[in-house]
Amino acid sequence: MKISFLSASVLLAGMATAQISPAGSPPPAPPVSYSSVSELNQLLAQLQQTAQSVQLDLASLRIEKWKTDSTTKHSTANDVDSIQRNLRDALPEITGRLRTSPENLPTTFELYRNLDALCDVFTSVVESAGAFGSRDEYQALQNDLSAMQKARRSFADRMEKLAAAKEGEIANLRTQLQKAQTVQEAAPPKKVVVEDTEEPKKTVKKKSSGKKSKPASSTPAQPASQPQNPPQNPPANPQP
Repeated sequence: MKISFLSASVLLAGMATAQISPAGSPPPAPPVSYSSVSELNQLLAQLQQTAQSVQLDLASLRIEKWKTDSTTKHSTANDVDSIQRNLRDALPEITGRLRTSPENLPTTFELYRNLDALCDVFTSVVESAGAFGSRDEYQALQNDLSAMQKARRSFADRMEKLAAAKEGEIANLRTQLQKAQTVQEAAPPKKVVVEDTEEPKKTVKKKSSGKKSKPASSTPAQPASQPQNPPQNPPANPQP
């Protein structure tokens, strides 16, 4: 299956590139060749011309005049509306992203899958036009369907070539990875010297506050003396 092959290719490419690229740096995008861009622009130009022709031919349909029941008319009208919305909205959005990244495999596959779905619905409309519509309506739509199927095959071929190129890139990345691992294993291990000695801790001096403390007195403080009452003179003896 092309889906499985595409998913595996993208996944392996990302894994191999991530292992080879330095940590923290995104893998460099490979340059896109001029021939690849030129091929894509030519395919997109043809697809755009086909889409415009389909829209004009669908708009000119007169489904209400077809010789069939109302259920078939209603179903065909719904298919026509679905195709026109896709050609107006979905298809330009996908092709715009593909122009920005010409060799993006997921976007290329998304475009192919969209064309495949358009061809399926458009085939039903063409068959109804051939059965119930006019000859001119059928012939115009048949030409449009052939051009759309051709575009689908062209993008399928391009997707196959891109997948093969990615497979070659993966093989190259694997070779580089094996060489890098071989060189790393052959390199002598680096010696790491671990010193057990610890640096002496520095004593941190406390900053003085700037005020000098008074020296403590060596002699104990004497208690305050109690005031003593003066001795009173004895009374004089009276003379006889």
